[in-house]
Order: sequence, then C-alpha cells, then structure tokens
Amino acid sequence: MYDVIIVGGGPAGLSAAIYASRARLKTLLIEKNGCGGKITITNLLENYPGFNGGVNGFELAVKLETQARGFGAEIIYDEVTSIKNKSVKKIMTKNSTYEAKTVIIASGTNLKKMNIQGEKAFIGRGISFCATCDAPFYRGKDVLVIGGGDSAVQEAIYLAKFAKNVTIVHRRNELRAVKILQDKMLSCSNISVIYNSVPKEIVGKDFIEKVIITNVKTNEVKSLKIDGVFVFIGFIPNNSFLADIAIDENRYIVTDENMKTSILGIFASGDIRKKQLRQVVTAAADGAQAAVSVQYYLENL
Repeated sequence: MYDVIIVGGGPAGLSAAIYASRARLKTLLIEKNGCGGKITITNLLENYPGFNGGVNGFELAVKLETQARGFGAEIIYDEVTSIKNKSVKKIMTKNSTYEAKTVIIASGTNLKKMNIQGEKAFIGRGISFCATCDAPFYRGKDVLVIGGGDSAVQEAIYLAKFAKNVTIVHRRNELRAVKILQDKMLSCSNISVIYNSVPKEIVGKDFIEKVIITNVKTNEVKSLKIDGVFVFIGFIPNNSFLADIAIDENRYIVTDENMKTSILGIFASGDIRKKQLRQVVTAAADGAQAAVSVQYYLENL
C-alpha cells in the first residue's frame, strides 16, 4: 500500500515524487518509457530558472530522477492501463496491480500527427517528431518543419545547423512562437516560412521525395522536393486510462489551483491538466503543489 502513486515521469511527476518522498510519504512513480518525458529530446532549455545559458533536457531529466530516488521514491517502468476509484485506489498496469491512498496523474501529452496521406508509411523513414534526435541525418539536405509555435521554431533553428534549407509550413498568416525565437530564426539565412498553408500528401518510394501543400486561402497546390519532414503541430492529452474524471473540450483534466480533480483523492499536474502555460517550470510547480495537496489530504483522512 502506497501513500501516493504518481503516473508519469516527466518534470511534473518527478517534482511530485521529490516533494512527496521528502515529506516521508511512501511514493511510487510509474513511467511508461523513460523519466523526463519530452524534455529528454530537447537540446536546450533556455528559460528554465537557474541555468544561465540553458540546460540540456536529458541532463535535467537525469538530475530530477536522481533527486527523486535520493529522497526514497520508488520508480518502475510499466504502462498504466486503468485506475479504479475506490476508498483505496487500484492502479492496473500491463504487468501488475498496485494500491494507493492517493494518485497524482502526471502523464503528459502525446505528439499530434498530421493524419494525411503518406504520413504513416514514412514515419521513421523521413518523418520525425524530434529534431534533436534526427537532425544529423539531414546534413546538407532540404527539410520541412510543420507548425508555427515555440517548438516548431526552436526545432527549425536547431535543424538549420545541419540541413541545407529548412522551410517552415504554417497554417496561419503569422507564427505563434515567442518573439525571441522568431528573432533567432530570422538570423538563420537558410530558414524560410510558407504561411497560410498545410501539408496534404507525402510522396515517395523508399524515402520521402516530395510533399504536396495547399494554401488554405487560395487553394493553390504546390509540390515541394523535400528529404525530411519534422512535425510540431501540438499535443494530445495522454489520459486514455482514465474514466469518469472531469475534462475540458480538448480532453485536458480540469483541476483547481491545488491540483484537485473531480475525483476525491486523485490529483493532476503538468501538461495533462487544463491551463494556459505548458512549460517545464510550470510542470515542476504543479507537481510540487500536487504533492503538498496529497499530504494535506492524507492528514485529514
């Protein structure tokens, strides 16, 4: 029997594990893949407090995991399949069943796909969701970046170090990325932007040869000769294992400021919950608050 089980090992989950285990709560963190979440594929976090010049995402993840284990948190690698809400919470995974007095959901989000013709066939053969992972494969080649937010522009800047040309395709008439990133992008002579356009089809044999894009305003169709496509168009909440919990129209979990969900004894933190800003620093803050809320909840049982 655990005092708290944390589902997800990203910055929110690890922060919750640090605070909960440091408060001498019997803590178990269950992570499907590897601790750190999406920050492990981020080359440089420039806006995480305390690291002048930035910090490598993977290195930060290792520090967070080491700190959580140091305070006594248990961490296992398994996939949560369902949670039964009773007086004692039952967490079912692919390999076992665990019991806890409380649960913190910190399962984050999954990368959204384009859902266009040719996409499925070329994932891993020209389509990537991680510039940090795959940019070296495109040295001297032409690549597309799909998206217009912070992630898309930041990854385009990184790709520009390797690729011959980087073209950003964005469905709106202006980018959504913060100005500092746009300014950095403008300093890269090999980055260009195609506005008001979306990809419609990916064409090739063994690898990508071209991408068909359509202008959403004029319906003009263009064929671009491209070697690789990097997709950064948003995220989908990873909450398929949950039932009967309040979510918003985009399937993010609804919480109050103390990370309480609609189910007594279940809390949520990080990117999985409804909020305006999804950053590493806010995920860490959410995790800390969730752990403190768990502590108060257990004290009043």
